[in-house]
Amino acid sequence: MLAPLSITEQYLRTHDDWSLELRRTVSSEHFDSARAPLLIVPGYGMNNFIFGYHPRGTSMERCLAEAGFEVWSFNLRAQGGSRAMGPNAGPVTLHAYAAVDVPALVEHVLATTRTRSPTLTLVGASLGGSVAYAYLSLHPGVPVNGLVTMGSPLRWEEVHPLVKLAFASPALAGAVTVKGARAMLRRSLPALLKAPALLSFYMNTATIDLQHIGEVTRTVEDPHPSINRDIAHWIKNRDLVVDGVNVTQSLGRLTLPLMVVLSNRDGIVPEATAMSAARAWGGTVDVLRVGDERNWYAHANLFIANDAREVVFNPMIAWISRNLPRISD
Repeated sequence: MLAPLSITEQYLRTHDDWSLELRRTVSSEHFDSARAPLLIVPGYGMNNFIFGYHPRGTSMERCLAEAGFEVWSFNLRAQGGSRAMGPNAGPVTLHAYAAVDVPALVEHVLATTRTRSPTLTLVGASLGGSVAYAYLSLHPGVPVNGLVTMGSPLRWEEVHPLVKLAFASPALAGAVTVKGARAMLRRSLPALLKAPALLSFYMNTATIDLQHIGEVTRTVEDPHPSINRDIAHWIKNRDLVVDGVNVTQSLGRLTLPLMVVLSNRDGIVPEATAMSAARAWGGTVDVLRVGDERNWYAHANLFIANDAREVVFNPMIAWISRNLPRISD
């Protein structure tokens, strides 16, 4: 029988008038106040639903909570239940994610945590890891003790042809507005699942419980035109530059531990692109390369593969336990 989870929903107001939705998940049976809290940063066109859901096994949030962690996840501006609170609310950009949203959330978590830790650990999912790289580059000396990134790009050493095509023109990428992405995906799933090769750059459907795949689409959000434009510029320039700071270059000044998690057949973020952070990092780095030719992993498999707990979540927990400090009594 699964241990009950204590889940609380909260909202945080930023200084530029956005209300950010966040969720705190704890297993009272396992909670360890000596462990630093975890803050999960979501990725591109997604909300935090997927961290608390798994189509067959144990979700990432439950797995982390049952390891004793206080787990926080949130929705960046214009994602999930995060809302602009007035006509003059700040823009939706990669810079705003890294310079406004994440700093506000880090401060809030450390001010309200029930742990005894003065620092927290960041976990970046896909683009969320890139946002975490930018945040740490713009805010040296913040109370972050380590970072785990999962399928996160930094320098675009390699770009999948479909990704390159989608973001070929910054002007076009920033001009196109997509509405109803979740509903469109739900309608197209039956046809796509009959031709799994069409999805192979994003997921290996053979290792995912497709009976509940429709529920997974609840994590899908409409991609924001401004973010699309930022990504197009980023791919064109290869390096991520935020507020004039070359994030790739600045990572060499960071000394906290980093764990890079990547899939062996990720079409969204190819291995060379995910590994660029490991090469740039100034501190200790460990790489978890998931999947082999028999049981290959693509981008989505990191979160919803049938064996994600065993091959992704548990190794993450082991790494955090081994590399990051506990608070002594």
